[in-house]
Amino acid sequence: MPAAEKAGAKILTIRQPWAWAILHAGKNIENRSWYTHHRGPLLIASAASISLADYERSARELAQHYRIKIPPRGQLTCAAILGMVDLVDCVEEHRSRWFTGDCYGFVLRNPVPFPKPIPWKGRLGLTPPTPAVRRRLTQLGIKLP
Repeated sequence: MPAAEKAGAKILTIRQPWAWAILHAGKNIENRSWYTHHRGPLLIASAASISLADYERSARELAQHYRIKIPPRGQLTCAAILGMVDLVDCVEEHRSRWFTGDCYGFVLRNPVPFPKPIPWKGRLGLTPPTPAVRRRLTQLGIKLP
């Protein structure tokens, strides 16, 4: 599991297939328009849905720019917490191929996909895990700070 820090865990909701790419395809930067001071465990949640147009656009981008083939749209889980990473920094410049520039990059390490998704409706920004989410994580054998 990713290293736990005193800051406590947070949840970040990300559109598919980008959440999948963080946990399964080496995406080590999450580009955001806002800065965060949070460092430590970050639960990766997927947004409620993915339109066919968004899926097709993202699939082309991932194939052309990153040479990554994503799973079929119907196999991407939505509206769920899918795994965890360590958020180790928030930067304005980075050499990662995933950093787009003109934004902040959340530097991510140690991706751990969960064996079972945890239902989650998603929220904007960084959100602390609810008691219900903590209970589900405990049932999966995952301990948060």
